[in-house]
Amino acid sequence: MSDMVTIAVNGRIAVASIDNPPVNAASHGVRAGLVAAMDRLEQDDALDALVLICAGKSFVSGADIKEFGRPLLDPQLAAVTTRFEGSAKPVIAAIHGKALGGGLEIALACHYRVAAAGSAVGLPEVKLGIIPGCGGTQRLPRLTGLAPALAMTTEGNEMPAARALELGLLDEVAQGDLRTAAIVFAEKVVSEKRGIRRVRDLPMPPKDDALIAETRATLARKKRGHLAPQAAIDAIEAAYALPFDEALDKEYAICRELLAGPQSRALRHNFASERIVTKIAGLPAGTGERPIGKVAVVGLGVMGTGIAIAFANAGLPVITIARSAEKLDKGMATIAKSYAGLVKRGTLTQEKADARIALITPTIDLGTLADVDLVVESASEERDAKIRLFAELGAATRPGTILASNTSYIDIDLLADASGRPADVCGMHFFNPANVMRLLENVATQRTAPDVIATITAVGRKIGKLPILSGVCEGFIVNRMLAKRSREGFFMLEEGAKPAQIDKVLTGFGFPMGPYALGDLAGIDVQYAARQARLAGFSEREKAANFVDQLYAQGRYGQKTGAGWYRYGEDRKPQHDPAIDAMLEAHAQARGIAPRVIEDREILERCIYAMVNEGAKILDEGIATRPDDIDVAMINGLGFPAITGGPLWWAGEIGLAKVRDAMLRYADIAGAEYWTPSPLIDRLAASGKTFYDA
Repeated sequence: MSDMVTIAVNGRIAVASIDNPPVNAASHGVRAGLVAAMDRLEQDDALDALVLICAGKSFVSGADIKEFGRPLLDPQLAAVTTRFEGSAKPVIAAIHGKALGGGLEIALACHYRVAAAGSAVGLPEVKLGIIPGCGGTQRLPRLTGLAPALAMTTEGNEMPAARALELGLLDEVAQGDLRTAAIVFAEKVVSEKRGIRRVRDLPMPPKDDALIAETRATLARKKRGHLAPQAAIDAIEAAYALPFDEALDKEYAICRELLAGPQSRALRHNFASERIVTKIAGLPAGTGERPIGKVAVVGLGVMGTGIAIAFANAGLPVITIARSAEKLDKGMATIAKSYAGLVKRGTLTQEKADARIALITPTIDLGTLADVDLVVESASEERDAKIRLFAELGAATRPGTILASNTSYIDIDLLADASGRPADVCGMHFFNPANVMRLLENVATQRTAPDVIATITAVGRKIGKLPILSGVCEGFIVNRMLAKRSREGFFMLEEGAKPAQIDKVLTGFGFPMGPYALGDLAGIDVQYAARQARLAGFSEREKAANFVDQLYAQGRYGQKTGAGWYRYGEDRKPQHDPAIDAMLEAHAQARGIAPRVIEDREILERCIYAMVNEGAKILDEGIATRPDDIDVAMINGLGFPAITGGPLWWAGEIGLAKVRDAMLRYADIAGAEYWTPSPLIDRLAASGKTFYDA
């Protein structure tokens, strides 16, 4: 018997307990232990049934990701599930916490399933670019029906135990002690002679070709370019076309093919990187965290209201401050409207919404900040105004209160100087909408105290964000890299490309929206203000590519005015506008630029390689300490396609020598000022390495 699986006997019921912290992954030791448990069950005439349960916080939460890409040692998971399902004595899975991936597949191979109240089940393999490989797509629809099985396998989301019971995936939800309930359930199965119920012997639900087609079409839009969700449907369809064992082999073959492909490599890289980035490199050993019991948000515009909601959602009392009663009332109305929307959609109960709103205390008095532990400033992006505000915040708060700015571009050191307490000052850059977007770009100056860095990282996790750490530079990581894509887009508009062409190329690559449709959504007026704030640092050509200025002058602010880069009707769908063609033509003539045909490949390379080059500079300068920080930030902050692994991972897959050579070609087209490869790219390309080898 493996040390990871132990057996206890309760009367005539064997209880096999898995203990493989932290998540009871189905590693080799667990698999071997489960086979040994089945040997004991089958060989001992004094045992009538087996209960499978786990120690710790959860049931088996999937395969051991450390074994991916390596030859798997026998027994493999399929051997375990075959033994469970084929047993002549009842096997009951007792689920607590979460049964995910291979864990749910083990449970599905058992004859019965009992779960603790509050537990959940799921098949999240598509999030790693693969599909279930041990019967998940074959057994699940036989219990839940087709629609729930399609949703679970293609979206990878968890299902609460109560819903799983309704659908027939579970046989019982235990309200008390799970172990006791599972043993009692097993004894009833034996005493009532319920016998063996093998899921494989159940019929598939009626096939609904229209539903399958609709699901495929929806996934093609929502998960553009992702192979695994469509492959999961292929596997489910195989369950209708093939005998069970052949369909099982088909599922496994699909899983193995995806596992060896670039998308799964990229998504597994993302999975690992998201765990790496929250471990802050360079913090002194033993660095503690400052206690955060009350926070304040200063500035109640779009970002400030979202930040306040994020804190309240995490149960933190929040003081919200605006400069006028009118702005305060408007901000609080926005917050109330947001919660009302959640209640209306059934996402949140009215009771919980009221409790969260009750955590928010609105005021126009900075004097209320005397006892707060963290202040997040979210005032308008005006440098001098922020500097004055930080001087006020430094005076209004006690030493040790963390003063954070949500600025996108402004130098945090200037704000630190103004506060009089530079060790307490940092950046906490949220992304819009702040209560929804996962990324939190924390920014530390050279003078930010180590325990401040540790604290804002912990706060980020507490409010459900994915915190990464950046040093101080214009735009930090995401906006600094995005600025280079924007630059190349504007340059290519000057040279003959069209907004719709660039948008199409980038959405084809996997971005959720193209830059010009996104600009119209965010607001040309917002882009104009940001451009004006940064204009002094632009090159002459960047200043001359003043399309945003022209749109702003014409009152074309995007969707909000019915026209920006595109025209918009009541449906808000972008439509081609000849006025934009005329603007681009007039601009090129005034600048003396002869339009040319720009191929899609050039558009993609100039937009993406420009970001890769800037990311390399960020890494080389120490603004980010690891390539993981950059890739995680760009995927979760900008929407860089997750199936690529992020810009630096993707460039490594392409080959940095190829990327460097393309940059040198574009130096001849757009200028060496913009296209000289970073020294880091030169070094890595020369040695055949990637950013992750550096």
